[in-house]
Amino acid sequence: MKVLFLCTANSCRSILSEAVFNHLAPAGMKAFSAGSYPKGEVHPLSITALQRAGISTDGLSSKSSDAHADLAPDFVITVCDKAAGEACPVFFGAAVKAHWGLSDPSDLQGSAAELDAAFDITIEQIKRRLNAFLALPFDQLSADQLKAELARIGTL
Repeated sequence: MKVLFLCTANSCRSILSEAVFNHLAPAGMKAFSAGSYPKGEVHPLSITALQRAGISTDGLSSKSSDAHADLAPDFVITVCDKAAGEACPVFFGAAVKAHWGLSDPSDLQGSAAELDAAFDITIEQIKRRLNAFLALPFDQLSADQLKAELARIGTL
């Protein structure tokens, strides 16, 4: 199973989602990430937050969705925060699509401790969602049931 996490800049939320998924997922499942307007670099606080959580940062990079033109993912999950008025990237393909909006911790202003806490909270939210996703009985769900479960998970 392949999961593609999409966001605007591919420097924070989609990167965190990719790394956490690959940390939690069993063999045979792999996540990727991309952005519609990639920054070209991973936000430094994303890297340090993942390291604090004991999650590998190897191979993480900010890239355009064009980098995955031949990926053929099973799932595409957008993680832009609709409330912030962002334009989430659109992926046309056969993949099951879901939107799991996340507030962007890199947009916050505050002390170093406050910023670290915001990134840590985002990682915990991603973990909650991904643990629920990975627990799904994929082979027992109809397409409609799967879409409903993905929508529910996006609210966790």
